[in-house]
Amino acid sequence: MRFHQAVAFLPTADLVALAVASDELGFDGIYLSDHLFNPRDLRSRYTYSTAPDGSPPWPKETEWPDPMTLIAYLAGRTGRLLFTTGIYVAPVRDLVTVAKSVGTAAVVSRGRVRLGVGSGWCEEEFDATGQDFHNRGRRLDEMIGALRALWSGGWVEHHGTYYDIPPCQMNPSPPSPVPIYGGGGSDAAIKRATEHCDGWLTPGTRGPDAAMEQFREVRKALERAGRGNDPFDIYLAIQAPPDVDLYLRFEDAGVTDLICAPWMAARVDPSDTPEVRTAKRVEASERFATEILAKMQ
Repeated sequence: MRFHQAVAFLPTADLVALAVASDELGFDGIYLSDHLFNPRDLRSRYTYSTAPDGSPPWPKETEWPDPMTLIAYLAGRTGRLLFTTGIYVAPVRDLVTVAKSVGTAAVVSRGRVRLGVGSGWCEEEFDATGQDFHNRGRRLDEMIGALRALWSGGWVEHHGTYYDIPPCQMNPSPPSPVPIYGGGGSDAAIKRATEHCDGWLTPGTRGPDAAMEQFREVRKALERAGRGNDPFDIYLAIQAPPDVDLYLRFEDAGVTDLICAPWMAARVDPSDTPEVRTAKRVEASERFATEILAKMQ
């Protein structure tokens, strides 16, 4: 089982320092989220909101660095980390821009990009980029195959319902196929992942029993798609105290990747300097590495 440290909601400078430390501590990857901006006047309802007005749980000041720019930088600061987007809102961008930026990040990271994609929920972002919000799921389905074609090297092209790319060369091309993972818990999202993708990403954190049930639902969907014996990565986030035996149980069931955030256990005070904040978060991550990662080898 691979362990990926989720870094959403951290200030960008703190995120970079934690990622570099995670590489040294033995974490397998960094799990990155994606938004273009935080609208002041938000009309869209966040898919997993528990608030009466449908607002997301993060403040409007939350930083959302561009994932591919960040991956390119972190690739130069680390030697072994995988970089998984959970999730990258691909259809809020045009196909060629996605293919170019992700492909370049895969090249400079020496093949360490794992592209987790989702259809998105914030209509204001789609309005700002001129992309159609209402057909975003169907466009994403087509985009997955189109990206693979555009990354294949040499003369490439794609002709579909939503995208029509004439023969072209998009260089540099990734050194190896970029794994594409589908994220989300809806029927459509699970269908997309199990029929078209190389893996599936959980849409949130659940207790052990609910997480196991979710895992089994995805495996059943994979069987229905006729891909029960295909290599297929499954990322879960389990809401429970860190526990080696618990993680081994999920690993034995077939879960390949665990999303974790041990840095959140750090007791950070608002008066702490950035250096002190980082030191506390690294210390919490180091405890996890000693108590969990070292025993999972």
